[in-house]
Amino acid sequence: MKNSIDLKRCLSVFNLIVEKGEKVGNEYEYNGIYAWHDFDGYSCFMKYKNMTLSLFFHGKYDIDFQEESDLHEFEKKLIKIEQEFA
Repeated sequence: MKNSIDLKRCLSVFNLIVEKGEKVGNEYEYNGIYAWHDFDGYSCFMKYKNMTLSLFFHGKYDIDFQEESDLHEFEKKLIKIEQEFA
């Protein structure tokens, strides 16, 4: 499946969620999106509903989802969060 994931936007919003979001255990939550990273910070993760985006070193990523609508909603939320703090 071809998708329109913008990695630069994802990393930017990841940082916003960590900075502005509410800490819930080892994760941060903002506007329904959860963000966390591994112990060394090289791998970052974002979760929305049943969709998980894994961001890896060197611009690689993996998207795991059941419903394509969750992915589209996630992308819209990324744009909204980015615009909210622009």
